[in-house]
Amino acid sequence: MGKADFLSPKAIANRIKSKGLQKLRWYCQMCQKQCRDENGFKCHCMSESHQRQLLLASENPNKFMDYFSDEFKNDFLELLRRRFGTKRVHNNIVYNEYISDREHVHMNSTQWETLTDFTKWLGREGFCKVDETPKGWYVQYIDRDPETIRRQEEQARKKKQELDDEERSARFIEEQETPVYTELKRESEEEKVAFNLGASSCIAGPSKSSSALGASALKAAASSSSSSSSSTKRKDTSSGSESRSEKKKKSALEEIIEMEEKKKKKEDAVRTDYWLQPNIVVKVMTKRLGEKYHKKKAIVTEVRDKYGAVVKMVDSGDKLKLDQAHVETVIPAPGKRVLILNGPYRDIEAVLEGIDVKTFSATLTLDSGQQKGKRVDIAYEDFSKLA
Repeated sequence: MGKADFLSPKAIANRIKSKGLQKLRWYCQMCQKQCRDENGFKCHCMSESHQRQLLLASENPNKFMDYFSDEFKNDFLELLRRRFGTKRVHNNIVYNEYISDREHVHMNSTQWETLTDFTKWLGREGFCKVDETPKGWYVQYIDRDPETIRRQEEQARKKKQELDDEERSARFIEEQETPVYTELKRESEEEKVAFNLGASSCIAGPSKSSSALGASALKAAASSSSSSSSSTKRKDTSSGSESRSEKKKKSALEEIIEMEEKKKKKEDAVRTDYWLQPNIVVKVMTKRLGEKYHKKKAIVTEVRDKYGAVVKMVDSGDKLKLDQAHVETVIPAPGKRVLILNGPYRDIEAVLEGIDVKTFSATLTLDSGQQKGKRVDIAYEDFSKLA
């Protein structure tokens, strides 16, 4: 029987079948050929062209498998990034869209046997956030683009600044509304305490006011004779009380408190809100970069715009661009050299002598500058280990 005509029903049915997705186990990735049934796949495996491809693959099988695995991983992640972004989505939905492309790399040629194994591998390597639910596995792409991270950090910084401004204004309003009660004190024993009761005297009736005026007039007449002598005495007592109040000295506790306040103001004047310096060791604290970098040590190689830095990971040697909010200082063992990052001793190298866990500070011996050899107490966040 001759071959079916191009427009015959059988030929049309064959073309329709070839357009749709076929079973994965009947696809040969080396030859990039899809068979429709088991018999066709068996005949293809016995063909001469397939045998030549197997000979090529047998020379270096790991090379071909790694190539197909990388292609599958890159295409899958690219589709996940472009189609769904950083949204949480079921892995089967992404895979069905991926295999809708006829030229895609099939999973049976990669190092992963099932989609579940591939999803778990994405989570372990930090490419995606994965979680298992009763409905299956879900994936969420982690965008590590430096520009995207920079925009997110800028938005977080602006939001934090707005919240700080709101809290500051709310605190100021509370302080204005809260009444301040002070203790009534007399600086000297001769000083008289006067109360203004003018408002109450205006409320009183006419009979009481007239009697009060008469009494006051009698007192004024009686005191007119001795006004000259009493005025002289008042002047003497007032001048004496003023001299005594001027000579009154501050207590030792008040002097210590005043000295501490001056010292604190002086330290606050030289403090800044940025502390990053080159050649110091820091610890990466952000979880956005995955478990590979979380709580790992790095060396600051370059400081950018005071608040950002380029760091080099100690373990892997990878270079990352991070904000100072995503890292923290590293406290070495006693005897190691450190760099002071903030306060009046900024940019001075020192040697760590001891650590005080209760006050969250350490004792350092300055190793450079005019005050070399001086011992100072510095907070944990104001110094870090030198690389």
